[in-house]
Amino acid sequence: MKVIYSDQHTGHDPQQFIVRGRMKRSNEQPERGTLLLNAARAQGHEVVAPADHGPGPRAAIHTPQYLRFLETAWERWQQLEGASEEVMPNVHPFPGQPFTYPDSLVGQAGYHMGDMACSIGRHTWHAATWSAHVATHAAQLVLDGERAAYALCRPPGHHAYADRANGFTYLNNAAIAAQHLRGRHDRVAILDIDVHHGNGTQGIFWRRRDVLTISLHGDPHFCTPFFTGHAHEMGEGEGLGYNLNLPLARGTQDEGFLAALATALATIRAYAPGALVVALGLDAHEHDPYQMLGVSTAGFGRILGEIARLGLPTVLVQEGGYLSEDLGPNLASALGGFEKAA
Repeated sequence: MKVIYSDQHTGHDPQQFIVRGRMKRSNEQPERGTLLLNAARAQGHEVVAPADHGPGPRAAIHTPQYLRFLETAWERWQQLEGASEEVMPNVHPFPGQPFTYPDSLVGQAGYHMGDMACSIGRHTWHAATWSAHVATHAAQLVLDGERAAYALCRPPGHHAYADRANGFTYLNNAAIAAQHLRGRHDRVAILDIDVHHGNGTQGIFWRRRDVLTISLHGDPHFCTPFFTGHAHEMGEGEGLGYNLNLPLARGTQDEGFLAALATALATIRAYAPGALVVALGLDAHEHDPYQMLGVSTAGFGRILGEIARLGLPTVLVQEGGYLSEDLGPNLASALGGFEKAA
């Protein structure tokens, strides 16, 4: 399988991450990219550098206002008296209340940044745009005839909305890949197996029926993002019935995950898409720092094997999975399971 990777992510190393009121370095660190790349290389996968696909793919998903904010926020932030090294919001608009888009950069940060896990540093925009190029390049390879391609994206993307960063993410790589595939396929499915609900992806396609969105994740009653990911969320308007959430109980292990996956795969078969995007989170692992679910390393191979049996052209887009000695083996198991079954 071709592995799409760019080292342009390395300068993005967020130092501001608020956890239960305490500041720490982000869990989404450059070392993740190195571990994943080394694991893919050790399996003999061909590593391919992405082309610069220009602004079109990200502009097809994200609003112009948001893209301008992301591109310029860090430099403008440095001009504020007493500003921190990274952009971090301290105020947000109230949901459901009328408000005016702020002129103040501090207000814009609150509008466009959904939480305190997506600080913007000097190199964040550059890293995010190249992460989107990685996803686009993988999608193009699949359009050009590859059975599957793995987009080693960093930063990840599935929490990013059309106009808002969130949860370590800035540009929604899975959504960008799916929209690129839509250039040739009438219907595309996104299957998200990250431990956290793909809330940004759900939001982007909430009123659309040309992209089916399915997410398996830790139950939001105990697992971030808390406000989304419940089973009753099914889409609106033309998108009603084209969003499926399968929340899982804390500690769910391989068999429980595979049982929920069977429901997801049956839904995808009924939808009959022309291509599939897998938001490949590895943080459902039993030893991931988040420790929400209990999937084993071998379990990732079984999960990806079942997905491969759909027989669809597939783009695997890297999402979560944080620093531990199991991260590389988990990826190796996932890619190996997919290739064995494909």
